[in-house]
Amino acid sequence: MKFDWAADWPVFLEAFGQTLYIVAAAMIIGGGVGLVLGIVLYTTRRGGLLANRYVFGALNVLVNLVRPIPFVIFITAVGPLTIALTGSRIGTDAFIVPAAIMAAFATSRIVEQNLVALDPGMIEAARSMGASPLRIIRTVVIPEALAPLILGYTFIFVAVVDMSALAGIVGGGGLGNFALTFGYQRFDWVVTYVTVLVIVALVQAVQFLGNHLARRVLRR
Repeated sequence: MKFDWAADWPVFLEAFGQTLYIVAAAMIIGGGVGLVLGIVLYTTRRGGLLANRYVFGALNVLVNLVRPIPFVIFITAVGPLTIALTGSRIGTDAFIVPAAIMAAFATSRIVEQNLVALDPGMIEAARSMGASPLRIIRTVVIPEALAPLILGYTFIFVAVVDMSALAGIVGGGGLGNFALTFGYQRFDWVVTYVTVLVIVALVQAVQFLGNHLARRVLRR
């Protein structure tokens, strides 16, 4: 049976809302935690503001262990943690746990790479003026790296949208599950193409916003 857009329109809206909810929650939680982890990686590396080879080594290994895991396998691997946090391994909230964790580790590496690219001379100048490490991070490091960080977060947003397409395998709904259920399984290609267009439009809108904000920051 083909999808009746006139009668079943609310089903599509519900799936779109689930995707927005998953992406927003994963970006807020994962993006925030990833920013902290990225700063820790940057400051504890050799020659950093808070150089500590043990902290850097442990966190660096952890990031390298998690990032290569295929996301569909990662969802099952963190199942016990998901149940502990949400009380279930099924549903939209349950899917947000692995999505946020994976987003956090991916964000941490992007934040670290952007901060490492900063001119060390600025850090040394701030150090010579007696600024504390926390003040240097807050007033020098983050402001100077803000534009590339915005672009980095835009990249993570696209990756999280990609991850959200797998929410259906744990009953989390979303546009990926909608396209699979009402498009692929019913041979209704219009449903699939409409879903693809909506996702592309969403990604393009966020990419445009990210590019715009990054340009404005660079022109300060």
